[in-house]
Amino acid sequence: MNSRKEQLAAFSRLLDIMDELREKCPWDKKQTLESLRHLTIEETYELADAILENDLQEVKKELGDVLLHIVFYAKIGSEKNAFDIGDVANSISDKLIHRHPHIYGDVVVENEEDVKRNWEQLKLKEGKSSVLEGVPKNLPAIVKASRIQEKVSGVGFDWEKPEQVWEKVQEELTELNEEIKEGNKENTEKEFGDVLFSMINYARFIGVNPENALEKTNKKFINRFQYLEKEAKKEGKELSDMSLTEMDIYWEKSKEFFK
Repeated sequence: MNSRKEQLAAFSRLLDIMDELREKCPWDKKQTLESLRHLTIEETYELADAILENDLQEVKKELGDVLLHIVFYAKIGSEKNAFDIGDVANSISDKLIHRHPHIYGDVVVENEEDVKRNWEQLKLKEGKSSVLEGVPKNLPAIVKASRIQEKVSGVGFDWEKPEQVWEKVQEELTELNEEIKEGNKENTEKEFGDVLFSMINYARFIGVNPENALEKTNKKFINRFQYLEKEAKKEGKELSDMSLTEMDIYWEKSKEFFK
């Protein structure tokens, strides 16, 4: 592993390269905060994929891509005389010190939950009018629901036991089934949303990240379905010509293959 001196030298090298690319590369010279935005989102998702795959070499590579974007934004900020990478680093350092009074002050905490509660209370003291202000509007819905529930829990708005949350899930499922029977599409959609929201809340209580859980299931389904396609082609079959019973044979085999 690199020493602190070597790490700082590597970061300085990246800053030098960014300066040079911004000056000499036609593509880099054209980029703006807005033009980089969608690329940053894409890089973040690629990092998230690598983390789920537990591919540490890929995580290293994707972290580099994300770090490049941070340095790029800071370079543009410096050109606008708004901020530079030093301001970015100092800003987050100041925030971390302020929001960890149990480390840098005299506040005493017993556990992780105390830390979370203190964090949200400090945000309100900083001038935020709502604990939900920090939830980005454009987050994917599952991630947003998780963040909403975590934040309101931080100020004490929460269930006490997982069993209570599970009862709420059952209640929402009953209401959903009633609306399905009634045939009211609009109300069905609302109740379906309530079911998802309550399930995401339950996931928090049982220590499961719902976004990660669903993405792992997505990947599992993709692997099994592609196995089905591959095995069917080996026998010269098209899925569109096969019965569900025939496809199910390959599907069951895929479960054993990826076990």
